[in-house]
Amino acid sequence: MTPEEQRFLLVGAGLFVLGAIGFLTRRNLILMFLSAELMLHGVSLTLVTFGRMHQTNEGQAFTIFTLTVAACEAGLALSLVLSLYRKSHSLDIQLWSELRESDMAGPDLASSGDRSGLPSSYENIPTLTPAGIAPRNPPPISTSNATASTKT
Repeated sequence: MTPEEQRFLLVGAGLFVLGAIGFLTRRNLILMFLSAELMLHGVSLTLVTFGRMHQTNEGQAFTIFTLTVAACEAGLALSLVLSLYRKSHSLDIQLWSELRESDMAGPDLASSGDRSGLPSSYENIPTLTPAGIAPRNPPPISTSNATASTKT
């Protein structure tokens, strides 16, 4: 490995780490998507460098696919960001929980176990237990009927 290839790999790793830190620490949606793009570009630089080290074009081919995914992600992210901003006039990540259809129940109602505000068609849908509360165990299956039917 040449010193030039080492520098390219360090820059690629640095871009990925900066993107990961930005994605995990930011609450603004635009900055989160930009951080995801930064991580994808760090991976692209690393792929091209490995392709150059092994003297193949496979790294460049994978980079083309990575850039295609990045372009699709940018278009999808822009539509989601615009949708959230039109509804709430803010880009705070906490507002994603309020981005739903107007006739659907909110997340607080579903997570609290209170189903009185939900339509009757939602009665038989199982829900997850909120964090910190032990789930109820279902009643045990009676084995006496199962063993009696197998003996006859």
